[in-house]
Amino acid sequence: MLEKEILFTRLVPVWLVTRRELQDQIRDWRVIMPLIILTALFPVLMNAFAREAVGFLNRFSANLIVDRLVPFSVLIIGFFPITVSLVVALESFVGEKERGTIEPLLSSPLENWQLYMAKLLAGIVTPLAASFLAILFYLTMVSRQGLKIPPAHILLVLVVVTAAHAILMVSAAIVISVQSTSVKAANLLASFIVIPVAILMQGETVLMFWGNEEMLWLAAAAVLILAALLIREGLAHFQREYLIGREVDSINIRSIGRDFWRDFRGNARSVAGWYRGVMLPALRRVGSPLAMTVAIAAVGAWMGYLWSVRNLREAIASANPEALADISDRALRIPELVNFTEGISAPALFLHNSEVVLGILVAGLLSFSVLGVLVYFLNVGLLGGVFGVIEMLGLPAWPIFAAGVVPHGILEVPALMLASAAVLRIGVVLVTPQSGQSIGGVLIALLADWTKIVVGLVLPLLAVSAAIEAYITPGLLLAALQR
Repeated sequence: MLEKEILFTRLVPVWLVTRRELQDQIRDWRVIMPLIILTALFPVLMNAFAREAVGFLNRFSANLIVDRLVPFSVLIIGFFPITVSLVVALESFVGEKERGTIEPLLSSPLENWQLYMAKLLAGIVTPLAASFLAILFYLTMVSRQGLKIPPAHILLVLVVVTAAHAILMVSAAIVISVQSTSVKAANLLASFIVIPVAILMQGETVLMFWGNEEMLWLAAAAVLILAALLIREGLAHFQREYLIGREVDSINIRSIGRDFWRDFRGNARSVAGWYRGVMLPALRRVGSPLAMTVAIAAVGAWMGYLWSVRNLREAIASANPEALADISDRALRIPELVNFTEGISAPALFLHNSEVVLGILVAGLLSFSVLGVLVYFLNVGLLGGVFGVIEMLGLPAWPIFAAGVVPHGILEVPALMLASAAVLRIGVVLVTPQSGQSIGGVLIALLADWTKIVVGLVLPLLAVSAAIEAYITPGLLLAALQR
């Protein structure tokens, strides 16, 4: 009971600052008027669009598309008020700094997390309220016009997805507001929030038209995870002195390059000294993430195997026996693989694997390592899937797998694990408090560590594995199939 009272006492200042922020928003007509207009006007436009589209599609008996049209409109209507009111979150800290009201706020007895969470809540409440009102207004119009209203479970997932979008976008806007030195700079960076979420919505729209509700729930959960990581990053790197001290935004490419090279090279004077004194410490730092990537590999391979076996079993059960016999015959006549291997080259395989490693890094940087780990998970899952396919075709799975995957995979898979572990560490460290360090400085050091591991170990391993895969594996695989 005492702990609850203490928690409530610590949350009271958060609510007081949030209420003050909401009152300021309500008084500012530049914030309220666009929201009111958009909330009232956009549902009417979408309703007219839905009515015309339904009439057009009914002429072609496209009932499936018609059923998905209203949920699509709900998703769009919920998104636009968030984009308009994003300016509130973008100005939350940097706007106070330009208006000269930041110092009294920062000198208050509020803790950093209380101040940050108050600004975050104030930024989330306004867009969510506008989005939900617009959705409710639209559904009211739809019900009066006889259009089919989505079932309750569909509406629930759409509401959750809308809320997830709002939390994600506002969380990113708060981080930008803390790191920017002017409102102009913060507003210019807004496109890096709106455009990725708009692209994400396109994928969610495809899932909705497919009727894949389970994947929509997973998408909402993924967005909420990214939002939580953004909030964690903002709290980890929130420094009051940083808000007051910085006056000018500048990108010094030479300084960034020097810092990166200093971290990458260390104090090494030779290649052997670099491996011993620079690369090995970087490798030790990814020890825990590496253990996690090994566990993810085991889970991914097993899930890939189960997925392929389950789907192939269903396909085989409904397939024509003659077609199955033809497939098995084709699989057993792979001596033609000799002609196929003439088009395989080690440089091409090395380039492809290097692109995968780079793709994992880029995806990881955009998502606090979440998407990077997902790409790694899918790549490893392919191994289990291939094993399942071989087994379901009635071929000797273990000999074929040992001959066709293990020779080069024994080097390629560890290289992929090392690169993914370095990316995973980037996400973990970014959301961990780093006293006295900016996000940029931490990121440069993390990228230097990733480069050390990739240049020192990953690329050499991929080069050797590509040579084995191009010139040794095909022969071993051919011998295994001819037994």
